[in-house]
Amino acid sequence: MSSFTRAPESDYLVDPTGAPDFAALRAQPEFVALRRRIVRFVFPASALFLCWYLTYVLLAAYAPDLMAVRVFGSVNVGMLLGLSQFASTVLIMVLYSRFARRRMDPAVEALKERAGARR
Repeated sequence: MSSFTRAPESDYLVDPTGAPDFAALRAQPEFVALRRRIVRFVFPASALFLCWYLTYVLLAAYAPDLMAVRVFGSVNVGMLLGLSQFASTVLIMVLYSRFARRRMDPAVEALKERAGARR
């Protein structure tokens, strides 16, 4: 084999010892796109949840009359908003799980293959 022959694509991200070359992996456009994709999901979801949570806390602190309004029986607005915190947490978890399974996992598997983790 001549010195001008290109190495196989799967060996490109492996160092001479056969271990993954993490510096080369980080520089790959696929890795950069993967990081960008996860940041585009995580930061807006986190910001939205934080705003929702802070709104709940501020309403509890500064609008106790609103939070005390009875909706039915002994259930008031504050209890419903508090329980909806749990519901929104579960919703975010389900959405992230679905996002990761569909958009992240295939790209991660492809990078693992190129890094020689599947040998």
